[in-house]
Amino acid sequence: MAGGLGVSGGVGAIDKSKVHSHLSIKKLSIRQDRALFLNLLTFAQAYNFHEVSRFDRWLLLAFIAVLPPALLINLGLPAFIDDEGIRSLVALEMKLSGNYIVPTLNGVYYYNKPPLYNWILLAAFELSGRVNELVARIPTVLCLLGYAATMAYYFRKHYGLRTALLNAVVMITCGRILFWDSLLGLIDICFSWVMFTMFMVIFHQFRKGRFYQLFFLSYLLCAIGFLMKGLPAMVFQVTTLFVYFAYWRRLRRFFSTAHVVGGLTFLFVVGAYYLAYHQYNSLENVFGTLFVESSKRTVTHNGWTETVIHLFTFPFEMVYHFLPWSLLVIYLFKKGIYSEITKDPFIAFNLIAFLSNIIVYWTSPAVYPRYLLMLAPLLFSVFIYLHDLRKQQNAWQYRFLEPFFGVVCGLIALAWLAPPFMERLDGLVNYIVPKTAFMVASLGAITYFYWTQKERRLLLLALFLLVFRIGFNWFVLPDRNANDFGDLCRDTSIEVGREFAGKPLLIYGKTEMQITNSFYITNAYGAIVRYHQDPVSPDVFYIIDPKLYPDLKYRKVAEFKVRHGQLTYDIGVINSAN
Repeated sequence: MAGGLGVSGGVGAIDKSKVHSHLSIKKLSIRQDRALFLNLLTFAQAYNFHEVSRFDRWLLLAFIAVLPPALLINLGLPAFIDDEGIRSLVALEMKLSGNYIVPTLNGVYYYNKPPLYNWILLAAFELSGRVNELVARIPTVLCLLGYAATMAYYFRKHYGLRTALLNAVVMITCGRILFWDSLLGLIDICFSWVMFTMFMVIFHQFRKGRFYQLFFLSYLLCAIGFLMKGLPAMVFQVTTLFVYFAYWRRLRRFFSTAHVVGGLTFLFVVGAYYLAYHQYNSLENVFGTLFVESSKRTVTHNGWTETVIHLFTFPFEMVYHFLPWSLLVIYLFKKGIYSEITKDPFIAFNLIAFLSNIIVYWTSPAVYPRYLLMLAPLLFSVFIYLHDLRKQQNAWQYRFLEPFFGVVCGLIALAWLAPPFMERLDGLVNYIVPKTAFMVASLGAITYFYWTQKERRLLLLALFLLVFRIGFNWFVLPDRNANDFGDLCRDTSIEVGREFAGKPLLIYGKTEMQITNSFYITNAYGAIVRYHQDPVSPDVFYIIDPKLYPDLKYRKVAEFKVRHGQLTYDIGVINSAN
């Protein structure tokens, strides 16, 4: 699970007053809070709110009230990480160049990912009229809520409202999403939403025997996923289809005209984009790069030693990243587990889809947990299903986990008494005592209800985690940002972009521009900052890596910090004698 109270990133404390310079986005955040609240209320009303008890209604209203601040407070405060910089810079360069078909970075063709998510970011920039961290991360929040709503919709077809919503909030509150990926402007949550929907289409259309609809809709979703992330979408589609059809011994349907129709749908959508792309640039490097991007994390690029080590460490790493819900894995350790799971066709499908697709990642050493966000809810659904069974059986796993979670919640609630006594938070957090009181009282109340409302303990645990995220936003994010070298990189890059706006600015030679710097400079500069080789011009300012060019003669006029290596890049006028 990424982050915790008092965790800081980077090296060396930066001037704490700078934190407040990044909070000009509050008005936008408040408007989005209000819109998000209304959307969540409409969603709750659509799911027959009257079906549940009075306490459940209050509990669900608490979720609706807590979600906006949990997901939005200080969302725009931290500086971009590299992958965020890539997505936003591609979108920004599309806007600046007027070419929305061919992705570029610093004016150089970018082949690693198709552009669909960049279009989403670009739409967010255009609709808001701003290009900043908050706006780039809002699509992640909206996609996360859409993902949760999709889960609730499909699970509601099989179970009661409480179970459907429980599966949705468990996905939102797993550690990897709640404390890391929901804070970032990356592809993965949106892509995972599309892939999860594809899984659901496969199951439900298969059960109805609607094979033309199955292949058409699933390949349409696969095409959307491909235009976001490339080949992984095809791997998910083909693997899930083949294994599930084989499981039911329906491979004749797999090799059918309906499948051809689905494949043609995929080719039509993806082909239409690349036909347009070909009008601007050759396709020669496109598909080879997509293949390399997908395969570079596998054994072919990392060797057998790392792969064997990964085979043993992977399960434990995933348990860590998806806490606390991953602890429910102990429900699997029981005789007769196969027959228990196969009694429910939907849960059986979820486990089949999970197992058939996880193999690729289990055998690939260079895998990030965010690549599994479409698979984790499939396994969580198995855990939640087994939770009810173990509860009925009064199994040892159930007798251990429920009080364990309750004790941990109580200890965490007490730990929130600490912030007023932490000197490192001085000047970073306003109203520290009232905020601390809110955290202790809220988490204490939820812990009390956790012990008294035995039928709702998992929902209350999810609510506990969401309230904890509010405290994380209030206390941890400002502290992390104040001690993050990336914040200094952001500030100095923005200063450079503004200082040289309207002046010729290029990247010299093989100077390796770090992407986050490129984004901040380009956004402040108002134009694409391109690479340039010889001949140099005395009328142009060049971005130079002084370590790469120690013998280059130039007049230094400015500098900015770069994150990796904690380096300083110069901006100078190169002597024509070079």
